[in-house]
Formats: sequence, C-alpha cells, structure tokens
Amino acid sequence: ALPLPENATQACGHCLRHPPAWDTASSPLHYAWPLDRLIQRFKFNADLATGRVLGELLARFLAADPGPRPDCILPVPLHPARLRERGFNQALELARPVARRLGIALAPRLCRRIRHTDMQSRLDAKTRYRNLRGAFEVHVPVAGLDIAILDDVVTTSATMSALAEVLREAGCGRIRVWSLARAAA
Repeated sequence: ALPLPENATQACGHCLRHPPAWDTASSPLHYAWPLDRLIQRFKFNADLATGRVLGELLARFLAADPGPRPDCILPVPLHPARLRERGFNQALELARPVARRLGIALAPRLCRRIRHTDMQSRLDAKTRYRNLRGAFEVHVPVAGLDIAILDDVVTTSATMSALAEVLREAGCGRIRVWSLARAAA
C-alpha cells in the first residue's frame, strides 16, 4: 500500500521483486501529521469517538471501489493481555463502520494472537518481523475465503505479513490488506 501514481497499473518495485503474502493492499491516507496524532489519541487514549470518525473515513474510501467485496473482514487481533491493558481493539473499532457500510461480515474470532509480543511501534523494521513469528493462529476454516485484514496503520507490513501467511497456510483464497494509513517504511 505504498503510494503509487494514480494511473499505475501494477505493484510497486518492491512487491514485484518480493511478492507479499496478500493479493492487494489499500490505504487512503499517509501516516503523517495531523493524522498520526489522531490515531495515537484514538489508540492510546481510548478516544473512541475519534476512532469512529476514522473508521467512517476508511469506510467511505473502501466503498468507492466498485469491485467485488470480500467474504469477511478480519480486524488484526490483539493478544488478550494487550486487550485487557488497552481496553479495546483499535482494528476492531475501525472495522465496525467499514463492515456496516459495505455490508460485509465482521470476523474478529477467525484468528487469534497466541503469543504476547512487544509493541511493534517500539521496534525497528527487522525486529518487527522476528517479533511476530508464530504470533497468530487460524482457528476456523478459511479455505477458499476472500478475507480483508484490517488495521489502523501499516508501517513495515510485518503484522500483515505474519497474519496473511497463516491465512494462506490455512487455505485462504484471496487476501486483501486494508488500513487507514500507510507509513513510510
């Protein structure tokens, strides 16, 4: 989901050389000021009203795509310990208005985070990938499904890669990555 020219017809050079585990990625916004402050306020200060507005922005962007819709939306799961600490899953809160507006099933229990990992925002790019090895588990049948993984921000894509890989191993058909923002890697 790195920015490409509007008339681009193929993936970026990196994805052409190293194809990701997912099929498509879409992010309407760049993770920069003032959006970065809004996302941080939502995520770390439990500002759920801001989260609803951000979710509606993402829903409006995704609704503009006339293509076929996925079977379900998988918000990136939090480990139970992190969920208790934060009190909510920011990806799930963003996914609610998207699912409602697009008429797509929300599937927060499709996968779970089985390993408590360090916060990705505190790690460098290389460490982020190692941090997530073996962190996710698919625990319902996904064979042949078209699934959209949704998160707030994609930075290095380590989280999306780890999740997409376990979905792919479980037989998932098409995998899309949806995020509110894309940070410069």
